[in-house]
Amino acid sequence: MWLQGLQEQFPSYKDNFPVWSQQSNGMLQFVVWTSLELEGLGASLQHYNPLIDEKVAAEWNLPESWKLIAQMPFGKPTAEPGEKEFKPLHSRLQIFK
Repeated sequence: MWLQGLQEQFPSYKDNFPVWSQQSNGMLQFVVWTSLELEGLGASLQHYNPLIDEKVAAEWNLPESWKLIAQMPFGKPTAEPGEKEFKPLHSRLQIFK
């Protein structure tokens, strides 16, 4: 696994690589979602794992080393998305000066 290789190559950062990997994955998901939207497609990010992990691995013959993080179904939108409520920003964000 490439992550283990980095951990072995840079042992002083080994505990950070899994965190950095998740952060990189999140940034990639954002870029893919944005790119799909720019092409007129709709997408959603789904987290059904581990409920579907075995079926997905079997369907696409994935190695055991692969970890399902999320699924992003996409296609031509048939309706506008519903409204989503958020807590006020001041209760979700902290700024330190």
